[in-house]
Amino acid sequence: MTSLFEGYEPGPGPDEMFAPGGVVRPAYRSFVDQMGRWDAETYVHRQDIADIETMNGGITFTVYSDDAGTERIFPFSLVPRIIAPSEWRRLEAGLQQRVTALNRFLTDIYSEQRCIRDGVVPAELVLDHPAYRSRMRGFTPPLGVYAHIAGIDLIRDSDGVFKVLEDNLRTPSGVSYVIENRRTMLNTVPDLFPAARVEPVDDYAEHLSEMAIAVRPDGVPADQVRTVILTPGAYNSAYFEHSFLARQMGVELVEGRDLVVDNNRVYLRATSGLERVDVIYRRVDDDFLDPLEFKPDSMLGVAGLVGAYVAGNVTIVNAIGTGVADDKTTYRFVPELIRYYLGEEPIIPNVDTYTGWREDDLEYMLEHLHELVLKPTDGSGGYGIIVGPQASKETLDAARLRVREEPRKWIAQPTLEFSTIPSFNGERLEPRRADLRPFIVTGESSWVLPGGLTRVAATRESYIVNSSQGGGSKDTWVLRAEPPGTDAEAGGA
Repeated sequence: MTSLFEGYEPGPGPDEMFAPGGVVRPAYRSFVDQMGRWDAETYVHRQDIADIETMNGGITFTVYSDDAGTERIFPFSLVPRIIAPSEWRRLEAGLQQRVTALNRFLTDIYSEQRCIRDGVVPAELVLDHPAYRSRMRGFTPPLGVYAHIAGIDLIRDSDGVFKVLEDNLRTPSGVSYVIENRRTMLNTVPDLFPAARVEPVDDYAEHLSEMAIAVRPDGVPADQVRTVILTPGAYNSAYFEHSFLARQMGVELVEGRDLVVDNNRVYLRATSGLERVDVIYRRVDDDFLDPLEFKPDSMLGVAGLVGAYVAGNVTIVNAIGTGVADDKTTYRFVPELIRYYLGEEPIIPNVDTYTGWREDDLEYMLEHLHELVLKPTDGSGGYGIIVGPQASKETLDAARLRVREEPRKWIAQPTLEFSTIPSFNGERLEPRRADLRPFIVTGESSWVLPGGLTRVAATRESYIVNSSQGGGSKDTWVLRAEPPGTDAEAGGA
């Protein structure tokens, strides 16, 4: 029987599993020892079982750009990302640091605006931002938390260093796949797990519930907090996650029509009458939350919700107006915001980023577009991204025109050879680029879900890992520390 790993050739960037020379990295040794006994036929059989688990669990996502059919089963790989304990401790501290600074920034721009006065960020970057909500000026949410739930996208660069690629603070999605991926692995390949060595992820809903209690409106007893999850409905791309989290938390999943505001208080229309709502975990964007404040034709939100919010009678998770902080232009300033608000050096660095609104950056972007990854500042899901080295001359020429016309809507970053993880292509294992989205829940303090969502590209050549672009996911294992004197703490790329 030929080992599954025989003949595996890492890609151009660092490989998460294998060090140069084909040496298995310490964090992966137990896993490789177990899966190395498989051949391709065994892998296919186990993967088929996992796919049935995924299908039966209804783990889907929506691809809006595909006319052939939008609903898809989320591709899943049996080869996990494995993170050593020491590396995870550093990432955990860096993520908590970053989210703390971003929450300070949001509180500041809706109150004293010291960061603008002191020249840390340009006024136009904040005040002219389409996501800046002047209605929030002078309002501070409970505990000063704007971003209760954050998803921070990380990549490991060619030097083996984890860097932040993007901040997601509006309605970050993907945590349901983290939990379901782990369930699928435990149900189908339990023999691959090192005994009692992997941190659990199934307590995420408990931390969400604890956070909701911590940020409840004043005067609401902790044991009487009524939380709901507000969804745009079944046609939303993340509806599986909305319903999944509602079940996990044991709360109502509601649409805008299920809620009503009376005298600046929010109520759920229940069969027994109107029932007070204290915390709304919203999965609806700002523009659609309240037709009296934002889009008047929105049928997804609740009329009067903003009034109830600023009156302090309901808490909205995440807060209205967080979009300023996860903008791809604001991203460039986060290291300075960490230094400004916390007096600390960033633990996790940014990827070098050029912004179209700076003249020197703009000229560099236009001259070097063939070397860069071009991204729209308001984009998500991998839509609108142009990978310069893989783009045609016609595509690049058209992109230059768009950037010149609206330079503030674009950023660019170097084309990084970020790390790969072995993935099965139907016949053998091959390297696929992967990122990592850890999730941070903030109430009285910030808690980081061990691991996060590892997204993996659909093909060996692709630099885009988003599910909307055909990418899949992997389970992410954070190893528990071994007793002193072992080498399991060593890892990384």
